Amino acid sequence: MKFLSGISLAAVVAMAGSAAFAADLTVGVSWSNFQEERWKTDEAAIKGALEAGGADYISADAQSSSSKQLSDIENLIAQGVDVLIVLAQDTQAIGPAIQAAADEGIPVIAYDRLIEDSRAFYLTFDNVEVGRMQARAVFEALPAGNYVMIKGSPTDPNADFLRGGQQEIIQAGIDSGDIKIVAEAYTDGWLPANAQRNMEQILTANDNKVDAVIASNDGTAGGVVAALTAQGMEGLPVSGQDGDHAALNRVALGTQTVSVWKDARDLGKTAGEVAVALAGGAALADVAGSADWTSPAGTSMTSMFLAPVPVTAANLSVVVDAGWISKDKLCQGVTNGPAPCN
Repeated sequence: MKFLSGISLAAVVAMAGSAAFAADLTVGVSWSNFQEERWKTDEAAIKGALEAGGADYISADAQSSSSKQLSDIENLIAQGVDVLIVLAQDTQAIGPAIQAAADEGIPVIAYDRLIEDSRAFYLTFDNVEVGRMQARAVFEALPAGNYVMIKGSPTDPNADFLRGGQQEIIQAGIDSGDIKIVAEAYTDGWLPANAQRNMEQILTANDNKVDAVIASNDGTAGGVVAALTAQGMEGLPVSGQDGDHAALNRVALGTQTVSVWKDARDLGKTAGEVAVALAGGAALADVAGSADWTSPAGTSMTSMFLAPVPVTAANLSVVVDAGWISKDKLCQGVTNGPAPCN
């Protein structure tokens, strides 16, 4: 499997000659929802890359509804888009929309979430490695105790990719008896409120005897931290991902252990560049930096995986130095914290 760093992204796409910059190209983006902070960052990066490539941007927000997303994509196709970028709400339910696009000869980019269809170009970060990074940070903070696993949405394959990577890191501790998983739960729609409710129920069921939580993204981590704080248990090791500003502030405050930073600017920029290339006539396999990949279900796909970065109290400065977050926002409410908040 090939991974790309942000440094190499300027050379990611071999544009399909001058056709890639032809006028009147339109790229449609179907978002599953905008409740996560990060999607707005992705959107800005996609728009920038499309503008640089001479393509227009139109979009629709499914508002966490798989049925609405099917209608959204039908409408985008009806508006004459040349390429679709799809952040799938439900990767099983999205099938008819992919077929509809294929019937019209419209290439599809499966954005960040797997769509089990060989006709889609799969663009994401290495989510198994993200899971490893999450569990590794929590394990290093507390290598023994009662663990809770707060998973992502059951309709998102990333939830299980993450969970698989997490298990790789903690399995030895489980086998030795040092780690006990006292509970785990999926989080419908990745919604923080659902994660908080699940965590509250888990704390009640276990009489608050919980020592660490491996949460699968920053939104769910926020729900977990809220539940812990209500019980006076803030400061337990808690993982996340996405580099949400609120989560990075929690890392600085000491209420979250790690946020695996997937620089959405790189992913969005790459998606825009790939979309322009495909709109200009490039075949999926002709996209520079792409590689063949086989899904767990055995689907052969053309894919591209970008490299994530775990952000902990030890390297918080990396997100400030990269311009991802301002020092003031990162360090809000922090007294004598880790650099650069000291």
